Amino acid sequence: MADVTIRRATRLDLPALGRMGALLMRTHYAFDQQRFLAPGTNAEDGYAWFLGEQLKDDVNVIVLVADLQGDVVGYVYAGLEPISWKELRDACGFIHDIVVEERGRRKGVATALMDAAMAWLKEKGAPRVVLWTADQNEGAQQLFARMGFRRTMVEMTREL
Repeated sequence: MADVTIRRATRLDLPALGRMGALLMRTHYAFDQQRFLAPGTNAEDGYAWFLGEQLKDDVNVIVLVADLQGDVVGYVYAGLEPISWKELRDACGFIHDIVVEERGRRKGVATALMDAAMAWLKEKGAPRVVLWTADQNEGAQQLFARMGFRRTMVEMTREL
C-alpha cells in the first residue's frame, strides 16, 4: 500500500467519485432491486453531483479518496450525525459510503480509508461510529468485523 495516498476529495475528483458512487448503486441494486434505488442511465453524473454537494460541508462531512499513483481507486464518505430519537441512537459518526474499485482491492485501501475517516470523526468528538451494510455484502461485513464493528440492528423490508 506504499503507493496509495489517502487525502481529502476535491471537486477535481468528482468524475471518479461519480463513477464509484454509480458502482455502489449498481452493486446494491443487484442485491435487491425492490429495496435499493435504481441507478438509471445517469448514475455517474447524479452521484458526482450528490458528493459535490457534500464537499461543501467541511465541518460535519468528510469525503476522502484513495489516490494510487495519481488515480483515484476508492473513497469514503462520512459525517457527524446528531442524536436520533427515531433511531434510538445517540450522536455519532456515520460512514455513509465506502467504495474501492477492483484494481484497488485486497491492498489495504479500504482499511486505510476507514481508518482515516474514523480518525477524523474521533477528532471531531464522535463517541462511536455507525454504518450500514447490505445483507448480501459479506466482504464488507468481514472487513468491518475485522475493524471492530459489531452488529446492532437488522433492517427488514416488505413490499406493499
